[in-house]
Formats: sequence, structure tokens, C-alpha cells
Amino acid sequence: MTDVPTHHLVYGTLNDFITGQELTDTDDERFRQDLSKLMVRELGYQKDELEPRRHIETLFSTQFVRSNIELTVNLGGKNFMIIRYAPGSLVTRERSVIAAARVLEKEYQIPLAVVTNGRDAELLDTANCKVLATGMEAIPTRLHAEEMFTDLTFRDAPLGKKREGELRILNAFDVQICCR
Repeated sequence: MTDVPTHHLVYGTLNDFITGQELTDTDDERFRQDLSKLMVRELGYQKDELEPRRHIETLFSTQFVRSNIELTVNLGGKNFMIIRYAPGSLVTRERSVIAAARVLEKEYQIPLAVVTNGRDAELLDTANCKVLATGMEAIPTRLHAEEMFTDLTFRDAPLGKKREGELRILNAFDVQICCR
């Protein structure tokens, strides 16, 4: 079980839908579990195509930040999409989800990113920062993802100053001061 900031209501524990791991049961975790169930039960992904709870750690100006990626989605052995959850406005989360998709993998940029608050979602092209679709139906089904896959461009991962810039964006957008 993981530590949870004190402003979250804790209901006990629950088992992760994908891995079976015991997790702290909070409202946010319930949204994350609903998202995993949506991906498998309604959108057609296999559990082994979804990797939950990846993260990117940054440290800039003495500010350590752990940026969480709720789900990394894989087809044919290649991660093509990430999904990040956060309550509130989606537009304020767009740039940080793009930064995460650009630096999560060392070899390539993940071409698609979804940001969701559990009720709404945006599908983003990480190369040009454009919103491709909105609404929960913007999250591609597995069948649609297979159709899209051949047209996706897996750009080289950013290096040097470009990588540092993306990491700084994550650090700045994901810092949480509310729980101190």
C-alpha cells in the first residue's frame, strides 16, 4: 500500500484491476480503476497491453517531483499512448501530458497522449500538441488504435536541452504544494 497525501479521503484498500496489487482506496484511485476497467471491458484492450503506475522523477531548483502516468498503452510491443488522470480542468494538463509522453521512453516519443479527469478526456498528438478529439469517446478503442497505428510517427526521444526542457515542464506543472 502506498502513502496518500492527507487531503484525500481514505476508504481502506482495494485491489488493482490490472495487477491485483493492493492499493490505498481513495476517490482518485477509484477513478483510475474505472479507467482501467473502461480500457479492458469497453474499449477492448488486454490487461497485458496496459501498464499502470509508471512515473518520471525530476529535480529542479531543489524541487523534487514524481509525475505519475496512470496507464501506458502498448500494441505490438510498442508503447503508443499514455493516459494521465487529474481532477479539474483538462486544458491546464495538456502540456504536462505531452511532456510526459515525449520523455517516458528513452528511444522514442510516445505519439499519443490522453488527459482525463474521469468525466471528460482529450486525445492529443504529442508531436504538434494538437487536440485530436474530446470526450471520453476520444480514447481510441483497441480496434481504432490498430487502424491508427500504421500512421503514427514515433519520433526520436528528445536529447540534451530539449529533454531537460520537457522534464522542467513536468516538474513545474506537477509540483504539489497542497499537502505540506
